[in-house]
Formats: sequence, structure tokens, C-alpha cells
Amino acid sequence: MADISWSDRFAKVLIDRKVAQTDVALRFADIFKDKVEFCEGDPKDIQRGVLSGEQFTQSKKQIHLTEFAGSFFKKCPGFHKGLACCNYYVLNLGFQCDMDCSYCYLQSFINSNYLTIYTNIDKALDELRSFSDSMKDSPVRVGTGEVIDSLSLDPLTLYSRKLIEFFNDYPKWKLEFKTKSALVDQFLDCEHAGNVIVSWSINPQYIIEREEHGTASFTERIQAALKCKDKGYLVSFHIDPMIWHPEWKNNYAVLVDEICKNFTPSDIPVLSVGALRFQPQQKNIMRERFAMDSLVTQAETFVGKDGKLRYDFELRKEMFDFVMTRFKSHDPAWKIFMCMETPETWNGTLGSSPHRQSDLKEFFKPLKKPDSDIRYPISDI
Repeated sequence: MADISWSDRFAKVLIDRKVAQTDVALRFADIFKDKVEFCEGDPKDIQRGVLSGEQFTQSKKQIHLTEFAGSFFKKCPGFHKGLACCNYYVLNLGFQCDMDCSYCYLQSFINSNYLTIYTNIDKALDELRSFSDSMKDSPVRVGTGEVIDSLSLDPLTLYSRKLIEFFNDYPKWKLEFKTKSALVDQFLDCEHAGNVIVSWSINPQYIIEREEHGTASFTERIQAALKCKDKGYLVSFHIDPMIWHPEWKNNYAVLVDEICKNFTPSDIPVLSVGALRFQPQQKNIMRERFAMDSLVTQAETFVGKDGKLRYDFELRKEMFDFVMTRFKSHDPAWKIFMCMETPETWNGTLGSSPHRQSDLKEFFKPLKKPDSDIRYPISDI
């Protein structure tokens, strides 16, 4: 990521007056000073509905701090009929991302021209406590990186520290931060229960430079992961989305080899792979924003059973098999699963569903139904 001061990264910071005295709002007011404005409820210039490409780009430069009135905690979009689900839950503490990946699924449904940060994290923690009444001893996995990067703004919010402290009381649960940044220093001194996973969505540097704009480089992500490992945190990598290009085999081989050079299977509970996929309505805005220069807008895709555009089955199978085989050649103990894939892809790639894979079945074994009502996602990655 370019070394740009926080105050230069955003054009405007709008703070809802009712949250102006929260710790988060006070930090933003101190850092951004003359860029701060106050509002009552929604900003007057907020736009609702489908955004144009230009409006979507603008939304990454304007921050709105407010309370969230809905449910923070919900099931991952992988809880979808026809997909193999790994029992993942998400905790959404904001909406929109300050980085700009060409393939980002947020382009298909963001309907506000502001990057929103929710200040009432204590309400989110209350929802987790309610969920824990019946699930405290279950192997629950909770991630914070569904609709906002977990860590790219965390030096400002410091939400990681609150979450790590909270999860100390739930040692059988796993908390996952998922990021494309390298911003980890703000929580490295926290005491933790060994149940925090710091993970990176990662691609070869060639793809990062072309498609993952404003993100940390491949090397920066690896170095940040090593910092976390040295402090006893679990780390993980999500090689997702894999993007086809003429040198894909060589570039993904380098990626795998570099991970294996720096980490062992004992450092990483599980890895995941996934292939390019997006909603059909996303294609137009991607072309508007990135023209045909992007490997994503150039991709030949087909409608899958879940309605998303994907590479055809044979190409996905080839790409997954290549990466998995490369990892296993370094150490057969690597655990790797496919994200948001159909049972047919599992059977075609590995010969059986994840529920029959000895090293993965614990991740995919259905959990008992919680007593509290947990919402299914409104979004579909």
C-alpha cells in the first residue's frame, strides 16, 4: 500500500451527532480535523439505490460514522443451498471498503455513497453474548471481513483489540480477521487465547498490481503474517479469487512456495482456494470502472447453479488441483478447502465431499442449532 497519511486518504468524514462522543468518533475527529462534518442521522447528500461507477469510487473516499440499528451477527453467504458450507459466521462492523479490487462483489449491491463505520460495537458484542448462551462450547468461527476489510481501518477504530479481549472468554470459538492490508501492529501486544486467526486474501503480485488496487503487496502481506505468527496468533491465507492469466501456473506456484517457505501447517489451521465469481449485474459496473483492461472484465464466464458468473468447471478444477497439489508436495499435512463451491466441484476435484475428507470434515460438520435467532445474509458473495 502507498504510504499516505490518514488525513490524505479521505475527502470527508461525516459524524452522526448522536455518536460524536464515542471513542471512535473522537479519534476520527482528532485525526481528520478540518475534514470532519456533523450530521443528524443520514447525511443530506446521501444517495440511495444503485450507484454509478463514479459514485461507487467516490463512496470509498467519504466516511460516515453512525450507529447500526440492525443485526451485526449473521450466517456467512456460504449458507446457500447447493454450496458446501464450512460453518462460518460473520460480524459486520461497517459497510464498504477503502481498497479497490476490480472483482469486488460490493460493486453489485452497495447502495450508499459513503463508507460506513458503525460505532456501537458494544451492541455487536451483546449479540455474540446472546448467541453464546447455547453455543459457547461449540466450535464457532466468526469473521469480520465480509462487507468491510477487517483491518484496513483498524488503526483508527481499534475494534480488533475489543474483539480479541471478548474472545478470551470463548476459547472454543475462533475469531478471524480477513484483510488485504498489512496493518497489524495495533493489536500485536494484546493478550489472546490462541483462538485468533489473522488471515489474508492473497494473490500473486502480478494480480495484485493489476486487480487489487490500493492493497498491500504480496511481500507486505507475508511480512505482516510473520509478525502475527511471532506473537502467537494463528494465520491463514485465502487464495481467492484465483484469476486465470497466461502465466497463472508459474505465478500461483511462486505464491504457494513462498507461503510454504515461511509457514508450516501447524501455523495455519486451514487454507482456502476459490475462483473468480460475481453476480451478472456486476459486469456492467466493472466495465464502467475498469474498462476491458482488467483480467476480470476479459474473463470468459458462465452462469453457475447459484446464479453467479464463474469459470467453467474444468478450468476451476484444473486451477484448484494445481494449487492443492503444489501445497501437498511441500507437506501432505496442509489442510485446504474450496470456498463457495458446489458438491460437484468437490467430487470432481478431490473425489468426495468435504464431509468425507478426514482432514476437513470437522470444519464442515453441521453445528447444533443455536437458541437465538441468527439471520441469514442479505448479501450473496
